[in-house]
Amino acid sequence: MTDATAYRVLARKYRPETFADLVGQEAMVRTLENAFQADRIAQAFIMTGIRGTGKTTTARIIAKGMNCIGTDGAGKPTTEPCGECEHCTAIMEGRHVDVIEMDAASNTGVANIREIIDSVHYRAASARYKVYIIDEVHMLSTGAFNALLKTLEEPPEHVKFIFATTEIRKVPVTVLSRCQRFDLRRIEPEVMIALLQKIASAENAQIAEDALALITRAAEGSARDATSLLDQAISHGAGETTALQVRAMLGLADRARVLDLLDMILRGDAAGALTEIGAQYAEGADPMAVLRDLAEITHWISVVKITPDAAEDPTISPEERDRGRQMADALPIRVLTRLWQMLLKALEEVASAPNAMMAAEMAIIRLTHVADLPSPEELVRTLQNTPAPAGAPTAARPAAPTGGAQAVQQAQTRMASAPTAAGQTTALARDAEQALAHYPTFEHVLELIRHNRDVKLLVEVETSLQLAAYQPGRIEFVPTDNAPRDLAARIGNKLQLWTGNRWAVSVVNSGGAPTIASLRDEKDNALRMDAEAHPLMQAVIAQFPKAKITAIRTPEDIAASAVQDALPEVEDEWDPFEDS
Repeated sequence: MTDATAYRVLARKYRPETFADLVGQEAMVRTLENAFQADRIAQAFIMTGIRGTGKTTTARIIAKGMNCIGTDGAGKPTTEPCGECEHCTAIMEGRHVDVIEMDAASNTGVANIREIIDSVHYRAASARYKVYIIDEVHMLSTGAFNALLKTLEEPPEHVKFIFATTEIRKVPVTVLSRCQRFDLRRIEPEVMIALLQKIASAENAQIAEDALALITRAAEGSARDATSLLDQAISHGAGETTALQVRAMLGLADRARVLDLLDMILRGDAAGALTEIGAQYAEGADPMAVLRDLAEITHWISVVKITPDAAEDPTISPEERDRGRQMADALPIRVLTRLWQMLLKALEEVASAPNAMMAAEMAIIRLTHVADLPSPEELVRTLQNTPAPAGAPTAARPAAPTGGAQAVQQAQTRMASAPTAAGQTTALARDAEQALAHYPTFEHVLELIRHNRDVKLLVEVETSLQLAAYQPGRIEFVPTDNAPRDLAARIGNKLQLWTGNRWAVSVVNSGGAPTIASLRDEKDNALRMDAEAHPLMQAVIAQFPKAKITAIRTPEDIAASAVQDALPEVEDEWDPFEDS
């Protein structure tokens, strides 16, 4: 096969040759056009962006524009190279002696940069400028970057540098500061679809619009990816390419069926969901792709719920838009965020599982199970409407859920509701009084602390707080000598967090009652004082000054221990399951 008959892939065949051919990069093109017209061509450029947006292509177009001499041989630098002169032709074919392209991925060292530094002093052989195009420049070593700095800052007038990279953060700041930076954007879906339609028409290929939408979505803003997928789709369709064929080529599940699967998950229909994903798997859909589509649809519905204009996406069919809007109106954001988080976890599990389908089915079961769980509002409503059990304490010391959990739940319900402007202050004050009424005594505050399992705060309150005055919403106390300095502030913050209402916690100088720990240990302290006052104990302390009382046993304790020891031993019962 000769070069004349060799097939060129669409990504190379329809590579832009001028700035007019570049799509989706209007801001960069405008800047370069103005710079060329004003003869303000920088000494170094750096192009950054995702793969396939035209970084290397733009570098070649700039090189052609710098060296184009026109058909008459008297042209100046232009943003519209003729494409016919010797320089344009040689650059397009990649054989121009003054336009040096280097791949930094395979030329990373100082030695490679030294070759450039040694050659910049020689003028261009035939062109106006000697242009160095370094692709994937972030792959250069630190030493190579440092070696290039001086030449990059003050190159000869006939030398221009053009860099391209997908990892702009890996390029040293010292290099970036010496270059004009251009960020190539992802190509918008509308522009991408128009580009693919133009190429398909030029190739006399029949491809459906929804198939082009699928290709655009899979390309993720990359023109090269889109044209490569289009090339593959044309070959796959062999005449007329449909969306079904493109979906099979990409290993994607039918979006309508994925939406059906999402409906089953949200209804809690585990059996139907497993049947559906099994059917999609049997038809060739990748379990990872199905879960990825579920996550993508969940994200899209969440965005549509917040910004309804997001539904106007040209890559999404009208039927999908209608169903997406309906789901966005019906589903609360809480359910969508929970579904998103669980799908992210499921994707990790499927990627690492030995059997992807099994992991996907377990994820589906988990998602359908969570769909049946009641919302926090329903739980609060159920707890409020549940009557108190018979014999429940209603006196000074209620059970912990009554004083702690219920008050917290009521506070959360109140915070979730949006009061109207009329009577807002009165309603809030009334709600605060009702909420604080659940804590008539300081013992109820202790129960709230126990309910929230803040052991550190509970110990500090029992050992360091001498209560002086208490009323619901206000606490005054005298701190002990070893009390933390921020005890009052932490008590106030915690109670406000748990109850949803502000508490005034202040420190006073006098009037404090004994601590809860001291009252609880009063009997033990009395026994210890009696023991220390006993003459025999005093004589022991006199002989052994470092001796301490570690335990005290009263006659009652000794008698109870004797009774326990006197109980007859019970023979071990025969265990029929014990080995003989």
